[in-house]
Amino acid sequence: MERPGKFEDFRWVGDKRNLIVYDVDNMKDPSIIDELMAAGTYASFGPDSLAEARNRGYRPFNGTGSD
Repeated sequence: MERPGKFEDFRWVGDKRNLIVYDVDNMKDPSIIDELMAAGTYASFGPDSLAEARNRGYRPFNGTGSD
């Protein structure tokens, strides 16, 4: 999927509502990211890494809907 405009330089984007982090480069369902952008509850991480997202309490999206 193409990265959202505000996050063109970020691979990892988090959802503040549920503390899930998404790997935008490997999303199969772009509607999830579209909804996140519309809600405005997104977060980025510096450095842009899964390790940093986990350090902030986020867990990776597993794609099953049971996150």
